[in-house]
Amino acid sequence: MSPADVTKRFRLVLIKPSHYDDDGYVIQWFRSSMPSNSLAAIYGLAMDCAEQQILGDGTRLIVDAYDETNTRIRPERIARDIASAGAGMVGLVGVQSNQYPRAMDLARRFRALGINVAIGGFHVSGTLAMLPAITAELQEAIDLGIVLYAGEAEDGLKTLLCDAASDTLRPLYNHMANLPNLAGVPIPYLPPDRIARTAGRMTTFDAGRGCPFQCSFCTIINVQGRMSRRRTADDVEAIIRRNALEGVQSFFITDDNFARNKDWEAIFDRLIALREQEGFSLKLTIQVDTLCHRIPRFIEKAGRAGVVRVFIGLESINPDSLLAAKKKQNRIAEYRDMLLAWKRIRAVIWAGYIIGFPADTPATVTRDIRIIQSELPIDFLEFFVLTPLPGSEDHQKLVLGGVAMDTDLNRYDTFHVVTAHEKMSRSEWEQTYWTAWRTYYTYAHMCTLMRRAAACRISLGKMLSMLVSFWSLSLTEHTHPLEGGYLRRKVRTDRRPGLPVVPAWRFWPLFTMDLVAKLARIAMMTVRLLVLRYRLKHDYTARDYRDLALTPVRDSSTLELFTTTDSARRAAGAKLRPLTVTH
Repeated sequence: MSPADVTKRFRLVLIKPSHYDDDGYVIQWFRSSMPSNSLAAIYGLAMDCAEQQILGDGTRLIVDAYDETNTRIRPERIARDIASAGAGMVGLVGVQSNQYPRAMDLARRFRALGINVAIGGFHVSGTLAMLPAITAELQEAIDLGIVLYAGEAEDGLKTLLCDAASDTLRPLYNHMANLPNLAGVPIPYLPPDRIARTAGRMTTFDAGRGCPFQCSFCTIINVQGRMSRRRTADDVEAIIRRNALEGVQSFFITDDNFARNKDWEAIFDRLIALREQEGFSLKLTIQVDTLCHRIPRFIEKAGRAGVVRVFIGLESINPDSLLAAKKKQNRIAEYRDMLLAWKRIRAVIWAGYIIGFPADTPATVTRDIRIIQSELPIDFLEFFVLTPLPGSEDHQKLVLGGVAMDTDLNRYDTFHVVTAHEKMSRSEWEQTYWTAWRTYYTYAHMCTLMRRAAACRISLGKMLSMLVSFWSLSLTEHTHPLEGGYLRRKVRTDRRPGLPVVPAWRFWPLFTMDLVAKLARIAMMTVRLLVLRYRLKHDYTARDYRDLALTPVRDSSTLELFTTTDSARRAAGAKLRPLTVTH
């Protein structure tokens, strides 16, 4: 379409909202650590709609994308941009339960300015999927004229945009019954200026959606389904090549469980060809389950394809807790073999650990963390509070059973306690959660992790920067590393409605002193680890380092992992049935 042919413009503004910290300020950074896959997916679809001219030959669709974790959102400015275009709307995308209050606060401001707004994401989709009636917070949105979008956008975005352009928007677009085929659909993409606002110039894409397992705390299986739907190897190659043109070759593949993607091998083979035949320097982060090492060739090909970081949902080392959460696929008897297999390809291992299972107490959590430190070769342990997230089976059971839960959705971020526990008070539970971070990320254990990295030929510089990041975000910034970043921003006037705006004369001195104190703590820890890094780089015996965690299991009776509880002893003593996992 040439400029002379354009008679109308329609501006679509896509926003991935953040959420509020405990003081009511929007969690925001100068550089955020994790790009939003939802934003990339919707932006790619919207740009395809623009290329197809779905609003008519005389209408130009303009698409903007913002991630509030690294960009301040100014509704008045965005409203003026839409007004200058002549028409448009705001889409709040990928909204999780903890982000829903912030999304609603932004939506109210846009509606007051006369702008149409739609909210989509896991909260809307999961709530409608698992509960029998529209909940109060969703009804409030509808009453304010805010459009709700449930389900995935591949088959529904065009209709939504056409309805917005013709001023015929409906209150609810529910596509939960239609799980779209992903093969050949427009690829996820973020423009370079958005990627530049994330640490490490990383972007994301999903190679597939759906997970076959039945974990009761999971929302993904109830929103994206349990059947694997996949992009083709051609699609994945197109994603890689398009981003490589912008100098981006670091990717987080966001599949909840890439090992269950039935086309994993075809995708890995294509990535291997790009690396080994064309010289692409791909660096990939993937998420897998604890049985992935049983899939023939999976880990070996992952290494050749460029996987340098792997996230594993360990969740617990107590078999009873795993069974209670319906995570039957996690077998503690195989943890060490699986982790050592990843170490052989020099991958950095992240593992998730959930605190709040029925058998958990402050003492058992601390005990289990110390066992993990000593006996499992995990690099980064990420802690989560067991949270009944809307859209999960756990949440559904509590709602239908009339069990009390926190009414403030902002707290449903997996590091606040929102319901009761049989053995811990709420304050004990939260204290146990933050104690877990302090217990794992001690200076002594971080030194051990650096030594293990040297022994496994993992970059000490990258290990150091990640350790400082995890330590500082959890213990200095008091937030979860997954929603962290570099240099916290606080906009004095962007505070949660209902809380007072602090006068500038008080806010800025306090903010500056707090920032300086945090940077001083981070600098001191960085210097200590830099000294260790220097010593290890000049120690010719560093690669010979071995400890219990790096040693293959020969006699399980010597490990606390298998002897601490009755269920652990049963897990170690039981003869595992033969199992070959193929996909």
